[in-house]
Amino acid sequence: MRPIRFIPDNTQIDFIGRRMIAFAFSGLLVLGSIIVIAVQGLNFGIDFRGGILMEVRTEGPADIASMRNSLSGLGVGQATLQEFGGPRDVMIRIPHQEGGEAAQMAAIEQVRGALGPGVEYRRTEFVGPQVGDELIRAGILAVVLAIGGILAYVSFRFEWQFGVAAVAALTHDVIATVGLFALTQMEFSLSTVAAVLTVAGYSINDTVVVFDRVREDLRRHKSTDLPTLLNTAINQTLARTLITSGTTLLAVLALVLFGGEVIRGFSVALIWGIGIGTYSSVCVAVPLLLYLNIRRGRSGGAGRKDQAAAAGSA
Repeated sequence: MRPIRFIPDNTQIDFIGRRMIAFAFSGLLVLGSIIVIAVQGLNFGIDFRGGILMEVRTEGPADIASMRNSLSGLGVGQATLQEFGGPRDVMIRIPHQEGGEAAQMAAIEQVRGALGPGVEYRRTEFVGPQVGDELIRAGILAVVLAIGGILAYVSFRFEWQFGVAAVAALTHDVIATVGLFALTQMEFSLSTVAAVLTVAGYSINDTVVVFDRVREDLRRHKSTDLPTLLNTAINQTLARTLITSGTTLLAVLALVLFGGEVIRGFSVALIWGIGIGTYSSVCVAVPLLLYLNIRRGRSGGAGRKDQAAAAGSA
């Protein structure tokens, strides 16, 4: 029985020849993302901006308008109500109350009293604005440190030129993912930061696979011109890249469909990030090597060790 092949063997797609199209698309994507983030901003979740979050379930289909009217006269600020999951589930957000924890608890009790009996409170939490500011700084620091660590690893594993290309692609992925949240105004929460870090890890995994093939081909085919060599490396790993991304997307799609509203942002960020990460690994990271003056016939610290081991065993 012949195995099923979704991607034909020996593809000859000229990715390097079309690199300017990819660079133009990526440039517009990053620029557009930065503009949207600067102009529209992010819809920070309660993790970052502080406030009270309550998830409730009603006995029958929730009457959002009636619930909103019940909460409008409480004097706790503008309450935001949103149906999620099923028709009985409602998420309520209330601005942070002045006066510390006692004021937050009082506001929660006011909401409970206004909604009356017959409402199941499935989650209630509040976060102070100071904690939110600290989390924003911690989130930015986590992303920067992750990218810095990846730069150090790839530079050691290959050469610094590979590290620069990989970080450029990763920065592209992170900015595009944050830009998606600014454009759609989906809630940007701590789980979204976790998704951004996951996307960075996934993207670098794809990139390293292609870089590894580039490094091998640089050793084997020293007379082959660089554009042809890079094209060959991309096409040789294309099936692995696309199939791995496709199977990962299937798993994440299940999270979107059945994971509920709580992890909706996380799931959407992963789907977008996997797609854009796969694209950047093939169409951004590898073509950038053309402009970074990579050296032929050697391949960085780990590569030197490999060569020494090969010489010793010969």
